[in-house]
Order: sequence, then structure tokens, then C-alpha cells
Amino acid sequence: MQKQFIQHLKEHTSGNNSFIDEFSEVLDIGYDAAYRRINLKTNLSLEESIKLAKYYNVSLNKLYEVGSQDTILAERSPRIINEEHLESYFIKSKKNLIPLTKLKSASLIYSAKDIPLFYTLKDSYLTRYKIYVWLKIANQEMTQNKISFDNFIETIPPSLLEKAFELSSTYNYISIVEFWNDNTINGTIQQIIYFYESQLLSKDLALKICDDLEEIVHHVEKQTIQQSIINSKNNASYKLYKSDLLTMSNILMVKTSFKKIFFVPYTVLEYLKIEHQETCDIMEDFFKKQMTNSKLLVHAGEKDRTLFFNRMHQKINKLRDRITIDDTFGFE
Repeated sequence: MQKQFIQHLKEHTSGNNSFIDEFSEVLDIGYDAAYRRINLKTNLSLEESIKLAKYYNVSLNKLYEVGSQDTILAERSPRIINEEHLESYFIKSKKNLIPLTKLKSASLIYSAKDIPLFYTLKDSYLTRYKIYVWLKIANQEMTQNKISFDNFIETIPPSLLEKAFELSSTYNYISIVEFWNDNTINGTIQQIIYFYESQLLSKDLALKICDDLEEIVHHVEKQTIQQSIINSKNNASYKLYKSDLLTMSNILMVKTSFKKIFFVPYTVLEYLKIEHQETCDIMEDFFKKQMTNSKLLVHAGEKDRTLFFNRMHQKINKLRDRITIDDTFGFE
């Protein structure tokens, strides 16, 4: 393992100094000590390996690549358990997106098990409701108490909303490919039903959230037809595929001309970041196969496209009826 790692570092050396000199400088050790490590007479410590990987900009996955690609490293996102964490999440996400807005080659691929995050961060009741739901799930105190959405909406910090809106607008400058199916809207509908029936969401606000949800469907339909991101100032493209064969997963892949990364959610907002390029290639190949088994809705014909979006509008109307008349509700 160490032999392969050292060889990989040699390929990334600056060339201005001898490799041993550079190696010893990075680790702050003597020439002889560096020589022994390079020639495998002394084992590298984990701390030394991390220092070298950072200096040479080498993925630590290389430490595990010993004739097998079955073990890789993943970066875990910080935990989100309160409003401060959520605001920090929005800030960090925007910071990570900004460089992508300056690259023409950058694009996102999203497998939408639920409505993608960036649609639910507008200045709307739905945005405020999503924040309420996220914190209800993540925050133990909010989980245990009976605070209603109607009360919570008055306490949301303005800075939290501001950062959410800023993050949402950043997505306007990146080309996006999305996979949806007939169930993509169901998660949000279930959340509305749950808190409405728990008497933690009033009828008035529940109906306003329905209006916001319907606006998202109209927004996505318009983007689908025009094949570009609404409000984009750099002509970012948009493609929506209807995927009936595979279940969506909320996996997000970021692609540029020189690198790929994908994010796998493991809680509501927390995710694992995968940068291992061979694994990213497999993920990209999977998405390409999914495209061949899905309908690109701009080419599917007006009938199929209209039916797809009408089914979502029908579910929202059923939800309105459930809220209004308090009848048994089903949207499957």
C-alpha cells in the first residue's frame, strides 16, 4: 500500500526540488528519515499520510487502492440539528456552488425522489414549511414539543431565510438534468397531511402551501418546455426526464470538464460526498443508462408531457379537498 502511495506522490511532485527534499520538508523530518519512508524501511503514520495527501492534492482513496476498487473514502457533511446548523448548511452549499456558476462545462444531475431542494427555497410558505419539517425531524426539542407551524413561522430568523433564498438563486446559473416520476411530489404531500392531521398546521396555511406547491409544478413545466433555467442570466440549460423504470434516490452528481463528484443523502439533509473518480464514472454511466430508459419530456410529445404534469396537479387538488372537507385522502 505504502509503495503505491509513494509512487503516486512522485508523479505529483513539483519538480523544482528532489522528491526526498520536498518529502522531508512537508513532514518536517530529516533527510534520512524521509529516505527511509520513501524506501519503505519505515512505515508512514496516518498523520503523515494525511499531510502528504493534502500537500500533493492526492485523494486519500489512493491509500486503499491495493489491486481493488472496493474500498473508498467518503466525506460526511456536518450534522444539522438546529437553525444555526441549517443556516451554515445554506451558506456552505452556496460557497461550493459559486465556482460552478463560472464554468460553462459545469452541470448537475439529480435523481428526484423528492422535489429538489432548490425549488423549495423561494420566498414562499412552502419554504418556511420545509424548514419547519426539517427541524422537526432533526431537532430533538422541536420533535418533543408541540409547536405548530403557525407559531413557528413567526420565529424563523430573517438571516436563515435570506441564506436559503440566496442558495436557491445560485442554482439559476448551472445547467441541470433531473429525473422525476409520478411519485416525486408525494413526499411533500405526505408531510402536509401528517402535520395537518396532527393539528400542527392550520387549514389556512396548509392551503397556502398547496398553492406554492402548485407554483413549483408550473415552474418545472415551463422550464421543461423552454429547456432552460428560468431567470438564468447565462442560458443555463434544463432537461427533465420521466423515469418509470427505476426508483429515484435524491442522489446529486456534479460534473465539470475535469472532475465529477456525487452526493448520497443518508438523512433528510445530511449526505456523503464521493470524489473517487472511478466510482463517479460508474455513477455517471448509471445515469446515462437511466436516460435511455426514460422519456425526455420535451421530446415526449405534448400529450405525454401534459398528462405527467396534470397528474401532479390532480394530487394537489385532492390534497386541497382533503384539507377543505376533511375526507379520507389517497393520492396513489
